[in-house]
Amino acid sequence: MLPKSMYVLLFGALVAAAPSVPAFAASDTGLATAIHSVRRERGRLCMTDHWHYGSSGTKSSKAAAQRAAIASWQDFTDLEYGSAWARFSRAGSRKIGCSPTGGGWTCDVEARPCK
Repeated sequence: MLPKSMYVLLFGALVAAAPSVPAFAASDTGLATAIHSVRRERGRLCMTDHWHYGSSGTKSSKAAAQRAAIASWQDFTDLEYGSAWARFSRAGSRKIGCSPTGGGWTCDVEARPCK
């Protein structure tokens, strides 16, 4: 068993080295195409069997709710696969659904990532 000071030192070294470690994003590693079926659509490489979803929460206007839902979709897709896959405007089979609520609007989006 290591002394507590050694654990602190090891943790500090890991934190210091973290910025130099490449991000684990599929656009960099090819993981997206290794674990999901893809095909060419409209000149883009799109996942055929994998959907991502985004939700807005309640916003004051329909436009604001749409923007928030799209941002949610893009943020999650970027986290999972990298920025090359994270543009909702390039995604396949895009769907946006919005509903008025008592205090504004909520929207949900879904799409297949493409790059």
